[in-house]
Amino acid sequence: MPPPVCKIWPPAAAMKRLAVAAVSILLLLLSLSFLLLRPTSPALLNSRQAFEPDGRLRVYVADLPRELNYGLLDRYWSLSAADCRIPASSDPDHPAPRNHPPYPENPLIKQYSAEYWLLASLRAAAAAAVRVVADWREADVVFVPFFATLSAEMELGWGTKGAFRKRDGNEDYRRQREVVDRVTAHPAWRRSGGRDHIFVLTDPVAMWHVRTEIAPAILLVVDFGGWYKLDSKTASRNSSHMIQHTQVSLLKDVIVPYTHLLPTLPLSDNKDRPTLLYFKGAKHRHRGGLVREKIWNLLGNEPDIVMEEGFPNATGREQSIKGMRASEFCLHPAGDTPTSCRIFDAIASLCIPVIVSDEVELPFEGMVDYTEFSIFVSVSNAMRLKWLTNYLRNISKKQKDEFRRNLAHIQPIFEYDTSDGAVNYIWKKIHQKLPMIQEAVIREKRKPDGTSIPLRCHCT
Repeated sequence: MPPPVCKIWPPAAAMKRLAVAAVSILLLLLSLSFLLLRPTSPALLNSRQAFEPDGRLRVYVADLPRELNYGLLDRYWSLSAADCRIPASSDPDHPAPRNHPPYPENPLIKQYSAEYWLLASLRAAAAAAVRVVADWREADVVFVPFFATLSAEMELGWGTKGAFRKRDGNEDYRRQREVVDRVTAHPAWRRSGGRDHIFVLTDPVAMWHVRTEIAPAILLVVDFGGWYKLDSKTASRNSSHMIQHTQVSLLKDVIVPYTHLLPTLPLSDNKDRPTLLYFKGAKHRHRGGLVREKIWNLLGNEPDIVMEEGFPNATGREQSIKGMRASEFCLHPAGDTPTSCRIFDAIASLCIPVIVSDEVELPFEGMVDYTEFSIFVSVSNAMRLKWLTNYLRNISKKQKDEFRRNLAHIQPIFEYDTSDGAVNYIWKKIHQKLPMIQEAVIREKRKPDGTSIPLRCHCT
């Protein structure tokens, strides 16, 4: 057998292949040297705006004196008189109980307690979704620790009658003014124009006198009702302008849940529900809430529907617990604002919410699908004779049971005093807003003097 023949490249071909390989290696080395030696260009946004590797939001807590947050609680618990807006016998906080809760039990105030729980989560480092930083330059957002709701409610309940909407003699206004002056004087505000600052304004009248000054910030609100009303007044002065909604927007603001006032019912404790539909509250409301009285008149004579006029005092609370737990559905027509605490009381009670409010905004949408445990009805349909009752009666037991299982599943995310409840979801929702906030900051930086961002840029 002849020996194997080894193929030998012709010299010209071999040289050609070596030349190609050398060029490839040279190009690779040049690319590496360019990457290593090129000067580092400044980032579009500074390092504070880079997301945490573990996905946490970096929060700086603005420096405010204690008298504007926990000091207000001290002052509240030292008040000797009851809230003037409710019967003295119905105020659970006055005289103050020996071991009083951290935040008022007064239902007019408790429902807006998000401000307390959010600050507490930062002080105790109890929120898994955030990390508190000591340097504002390293923060994604700046949290303003002002108990705006408690401040407003103390003025309404214990201040001079009629003084709330005035500035003279209004302690709440004095506190609002101090907060805004302190925060806007800080370089963190000047850096972003306040767009990365967070104010908790769950009460519709919180920071009433300074809203235009804090409008660029991230506002935590229960709905947009009170803000749209202000825009309506502005627009009505000139019929050629449509309502602008320049102060609140789903692009930058976060809808947060009310604190529910009724105890949570586990699914294992659920019992028969003989009532089809239940509602307890004020019959007469204003603005968008006028529909409530009309629906009341349509439904009031139905045998398996309960419509009760009432107030969330001690007696009313027990009635609401019993009524919601005995009902398949709980009605939620708009009141003075599009939403109310009643929705979250229903969730806690495993009573399927029936929401009749065309302008409603709800917490954590995008994270939560409300159609899996709630019924949404347009105002126009709800106003049709027998339409709502026929619709609800045609919902099968199988579907109602599924709604209730879903209610039990989502109950924990509306709890403020749990480690992975409402507080963590609020921080996560704020985190989702960052790209839009950062874009707004950059857009503002490149605006030449004499120009402004059009109003439409603030709208949803």
